[in-house]
Amino acid sequence: MGLSTRKKNILQAVVTDYIKSAQPVGSRTIARRYKIGLSPATIRNEMADLEESGYLVQPHTSAGRIPSQKGYRYYVDELMETSDLDEEEKAEIKRAFQYKRLQEVEEIILHTSRLLSLLTNYTSLILGPQLKKSAFKKLQIMPLDNQRALLVVVTDTGFVKNNVINLPQSLSVSELNRIVSYLNRRLEGLTIEQITSKLISDLRRDLYYHVKFLEETFTLLEDSLAEDERRVFLGGTTNILNQPEFGDIGKVKALLSLFEQHSLLATLLARPVAGVEGVVIKIGKENVLEEVQECSLVLASYSLGKEVMGTVGILGPTRMNYARTVAVVQQVVDQLGKL
Repeated sequence: MGLSTRKKNILQAVVTDYIKSAQPVGSRTIARRYKIGLSPATIRNEMADLEESGYLVQPHTSAGRIPSQKGYRYYVDELMETSDLDEEEKAEIKRAFQYKRLQEVEEIILHTSRLLSLLTNYTSLILGPQLKKSAFKKLQIMPLDNQRALLVVVTDTGFVKNNVINLPQSLSVSELNRIVSYLNRRLEGLTIEQITSKLISDLRRDLYYHVKFLEETFTLLEDSLAEDERRVFLGGTTNILNQPEFGDIGKVKALLSLFEQHSLLATLLARPVAGVEGVVIKIGKENVLEEVQECSLVLASYSLGKEVMGTVGILGPTRMNYARTVAVVQQVVDQLGKL
């Protein structure tokens, strides 16, 4: 059985007021602020029914009510009004992605994470592209002195792996350039997962006379092939800790510890949106990790151009401003797709 119009109006008022104030909401506050045409006594009775049905909870005997997870879910699914950013904010987001320096994917993601946290005042989490799906872009060997050089492998999605290698004294600069050009020709356009062990063996054979010198290059490529962890980019990590819900030092420590564990964060970001289009909202215990089960997560897949890269997420208290957060995420994801 669904909620009556009266109960819907009261639930919406409680959620709206609690999002703004972070304080339990009483019947007199609703009667005074929301003009729903009911007396405080009637509102109090309806709130008691909503509490009994699991939509509201009373944190203290003498306090008003606050939304439960069930209440937030009903609000998000049934009552939340679609929000839109004003034209000035839309223009600000558009300008933020017009910087000429934003060339590499990693730069774009870092910039996006900062922008999201600034616009929402929550913590942003962005799941980067899989390294194995990235295409080899170029290999560079830059001499540091007569004996050492910096070896750099770059992919099209901005991943950079580097290592300092030893140079044989007999190797001339022109010969070094020929070797680098050969490797770039052979590897150009291949994804990391296409650079197989067999291909690396073939390269070893073709460059037999330089195998000792190039061994560290091949090892770097093999390490890239074995690497499967996806990087998570964070923005505004202290924003969520500034929320009144996180005054407990135990909660703070648990979240800070989680922010250092990128493999867990990748699981959190990847799983909820598998096969789902559009913005997804995970509330409280709907999140798979215990550390964020008193939080809400707003998620959406993002593309750069036509290629899906990963997931954008905003982590905040269950008391987050859902309508605005959804609007910000959607606007930013749309802009990323136009790059």
